[in-house]
Amino acid sequence: MNRNANETDPLAENVAAAEPRLLRDQYGGVDYDSLPDVIQWFLDYDQRVGVIKHSKVEELFQWKQEQSRLAGEDVFNFNRAEDRLAIGIIQSIAHNPTERELHAWIAQLLNALDRASKATEDISAAYDLDTSAASSVVGESQKIPAATTRADFLLNCWVETLCTAEIRVLGWLYREFYSRPFAPDTF
Repeated sequence: MNRNANETDPLAENVAAAEPRLLRDQYGGVDYDSLPDVIQWFLDYDQRVGVIKHSKVEELFQWKQEQSRLAGEDVFNFNRAEDRLAIGIIQSIAHNPTERELHAWIAQLLNALDRASKATEDISAAYDLDTSAASSVVGESQKIPAATTRADFLLNCWVETLCTAEIRVLGWLYREFYSRPFAPDTF
């Protein structure tokens, strides 16, 4: 059956209706208690955020936590990567309560993502790594002979994944909070 260009696609309407809903209080202010539901929606339905639940990413996250423990860093130990993401998003909102502050934070995340992406690209090319085909990023990194380079690579893989997911959710929240999309040159 051919559809007329003017007809609406009921499936597309259902997907659009399934977007997360940031609730508002009786005065129109953000109901921050709805943030966990928004984050969960992204984990369940947005591929770039949901990847945080993948076993390869979980292994990478557990590697990062172990490295932090071994280095004696005073960090909170999360059970899962998705818990780390959710708390990070909520903390980002709490610590950046104005548009200018949230904008600056998202810009910092974009810069960190750019640096991490370039670093993983460079190291992947130099050591002929294929992390998308490998069953384990940590395992694939064993092709890197120098321990420091390997650790930097794995850290950048984690930062790239975490920043991508966090930016997706915070960008959406930014639009909902301030009634305009995030744009790097807004301020």
